[in-house]
Amino acid sequence: SVDIVLVPIPPGEFTMGSPESESERRDDETQHLVKITKPFYLSASEVTQAQYERVMGNNPSSSKGDTKPVEKVSWHDAVAFCGKLGERQGVEYRLPTEAEWEYACRAGATTAYSFGDDVSQLGKYAWYGGGETHVVGEKLPNPWGLYDMHGNVWEWCQDWYGPFGSERVVSDPQGPASGKSRVLRGGAFD
Repeated sequence: SVDIVLVPIPPGEFTMGSPESESERRDDETQHLVKITKPFYLSASEVTQAQYERVMGNNPSSSKGDTKPVEKVSWHDAVAFCGKLGERQGVEYRLPTEAEWEYACRAGATTAYSFGDDVSQLGKYAWYGGGETHVVGEKLPNPWGLYDMHGNVWEWCQDWYGPFGSERVVSDPQGPASGKSRVLRGGAFD
């Protein structure tokens, strides 16, 4: 009834973070090996305004459009959406951890983007700039069939924000136990 397409993400390992030579890298992106030990599902695109409204009964977005991503939702709103959707369908839904999100975004690539290192190709995969959201799934997907992993709207993760730390290998990281803010990944349209 909500028409959310879920993509199966296989277990595996990847190098989380970015090399010091990568442009726009932040100091808290120390590279380390992460193992995702269990498969999981991720929505093929951001949740649309129509999907959100069917579950939550309201649409907080300012850039209206049924097939545009819902925006202006807090982390608590996103968690509540997952909970209500799960109640309706008898299945547990949750936000991905930051590690799961990055693993799915990279889709097996070892480059800066799932499509390579050439930033001039970003426009084929992402909406950015322009000051408004766009219909989901209009750009090319990554190799695992996920759309809009870069650009359009920021995407909430389950974790509290915190620097990666000095771990060399981490299995299924959950992030810090507490903090001041939650993790947002992806990128924004403005």
